[in-house]
Amino acid sequence: MREIIFDTETTGLDSRDDRVIELGGVELVNRFPTGKTFHHYINPQGRAIHAEAQAVHGISAADLAGKPTFAEIAQEWLDFTDGAKLVAHNATFDIGFLNVEFGRLGHPNIDPGLVVDTLALARRKHPMGPNSLDALCRRYGIDNTKRTKHGALLDSELLAEVYIELIGGKQAALILDSATAPAQGENIRHIEIIVAERPRPLLPRLTEAERAAHAAMVATLGEKALWLKASSSEAGAATSS
Repeated sequence: MREIIFDTETTGLDSRDDRVIELGGVELVNRFPTGKTFHHYINPQGRAIHAEAQAVHGISAADLAGKPTFAEIAQEWLDFTDGAKLVAHNATFDIGFLNVEFGRLGHPNIDPGLVVDTLALARRKHPMGPNSLDALCRRYGIDNTKRTKHGALLDSELLAEVYIELIGGKQAALILDSATAPAQGENIRHIEIIVAERPRPLLPRLTEAERAAHAAMVATLGEKALWLKASSSEAGAATSS
């Protein structure tokens, strides 16, 4: 199973008018990072960056001078994500921006069935919150000290660790590939484990006082008490032996 954990940074909050200025992602295969990443700063083609947004991600218009436009990196992103699920924190925001950007290029919307929202996962698992990316890093002991500003690639790398924790992915399953799985009809060797009997039974650890206290308690339970049946069975076994 292939998944892309991704994040965007934008000029503002309105996907209809603002633009994506940073896009980053990391690849997971069977919930393990492969080391493959995607990252681009993107020229917003004259769209100003809101001061509030710049305070969050620290990206200025000067930083984006000479960077490629979204149209120039779109196919690279499509190739990187082809056939994979897309995982984002508050995915509605990021997918909304990407759909508008791709819509400008005549590309169809992203299939919502391929999208996983880690914010929704976190809210179900931790309904009392908080469930921001920083809060989840603290909850799971993930080092986010380098995150002084939001950044698409760094946030994707942190989110990949959070996502694995949210889904319990550190309990790795045993996967048999074609090289190690037995062929059809091939015998599978079973290992028999033999547990030897003790040469000498362990000494009882109950004291006579504890036995007497137990017997007094059982006597108060009535004639149908299960403990009375168990006691009579043990007594019969001891007599027969």
